[in-house]
Amino acid sequence: MKTITILIPAYNEEAVIDKMYEKLDSVCGGLSQHTFEFLFVNDGSTDRTLEQIKAFKKKDSRVQYVDLSRNFGKETAMLAGFDYAKGDALIIIDADLQQPPETFAEMIHWWEEGYDDVYAVRKEREGETWLKKWTSDMYYRVLQKVAKVKVYPQAGDFRLLDKKCVAALTQLREHERYTKGMYGWIGFKKKEISYIAEARAAGETKWKLSALMNLALNGITSYSTMPLRIWSIIGFIISMFAFVYLTIEIIRTMIFGTSVAGYPSLIAGILFLGGIQLISLGIIGEYLGRVFVETKERPVYFIQEYSEKELKKEMDVQDDKN
Repeated sequence: MKTITILIPAYNEEAVIDKMYEKLDSVCGGLSQHTFEFLFVNDGSTDRTLEQIKAFKKKDSRVQYVDLSRNFGKETAMLAGFDYAKGDALIIIDADLQQPPETFAEMIHWWEEGYDDVYAVRKEREGETWLKKWTSDMYYRVLQKVAKVKVYPQAGDFRLLDKKCVAALTQLREHERYTKGMYGWIGFKKKEISYIAEARAAGETKWKLSALMNLALNGITSYSTMPLRIWSIIGFIISMFAFVYLTIEIIRTMIFGTSVAGYPSLIAGILFLGGIQLISLGIIGEYLGRVFVETKERPVYFIQEYSEKELKKEMDVQDDKN
């Protein structure tokens, strides 16, 4: 029987983690042709999330967990899950039950048909505003324009990956991660399915505006160097206009003499060019900062505790007692 790892990154999800486990137990119990591993990655939670996961572990041998030493973010938590997953395939799902586990059966069906990456596209979400839909659509359009590989709009982390895809993703160890882009970059045979996202079963979303902005910026800068090229072009165009304007002013001065008029336009031009320079330096700084972080070659994450190590310790203690 093939084993499928269900990867659940969790950060401060004590309000919903019980419901998530019950749903996984119910859905996977009906998929008797495969065995399952429930791999929870505790991303430095400060509530009782880890204690609840440990309680699941005591009564269910399918449950495993990786406890990170601090909050590294969902992208890094997923990498830890890729590193410790043992299944022939892996399904990533959020802990908030917005993504329906009932979709597992369809994912597994297409995996058995030979697809390596069965990704679920969100068709709609309960309570999502038109503004959020519009900004999301525009973001993916921009991303597709600057990216050198195919972008899959509305396709998030909810997907099934064959172990060959997982092995490929574990080789990508950058710190500023944009896993949604990595899925397209590694290639392999893909299949699209759809689902309707539900409201959170409990608790509050961890995706604040600042986190979403950071993820969007990571997506663009991780995918392409196009922003650098755009500002190079803008700089060239402005330089050409400045050269033409300078030539006109020199000719005017030679013919009509000097004049103190034009002070407001001079200040406006200086401020405009200064703003352009600061923006371009900021974009260059983003890329340079990423180079700085990557050249340190620090580990991407640290493990506080791993369930199988704890199990080994318990067995060693029993052996010592015997």
